Amino acid sequence: MKQVGIWIDKREAKIVSIENGKENLNTLNSQIEEFNPKGGSGTKLKGGPQDVVQDSKFLNREKHQYYDFFNRVVDHVKEADEIVVFGPAETGEKLHSELQRKHPDLYARTKPIEKADNLTDNQVKEWVRKFYG
Repeated sequence: MKQVGIWIDKREAKIVSIENGKENLNTLNSQIEEFNPKGGSGTKLKGGPQDVVQDSKFLNREKHQYYDFFNRVVDHVKEADEIVVFGPAETGEKLHSELQRKHPDLYARTKPIEKADNLTDNQVKEWVRKFYG
């Protein structure tokens, strides 16, 4: 039986697999860009030049980057018998929704989402061991 724990946030996913008593940890970087808007009024004068911040383009690009990230995570866990998703932010919930929408077979093997703080690699391994212990 292969049990998997996925600690995930916007920057990375740490995937711990436990099979036949052996642990394996993989770390995937998300490659999701950070949004730093530039623009706004270029002058203090009334009616001066103004730049439009194109956040809709950024949000669309970010959505596709999330999907690419989630697909790479799914590739690492598709052989799992049990999956638990945990982490500090809403990225775990987005992954859970993506599994429900596009990968119902994996979603059926997924436990409810757990909240957890930022953890080191060893703490992630320990958390998964205790969860399945």
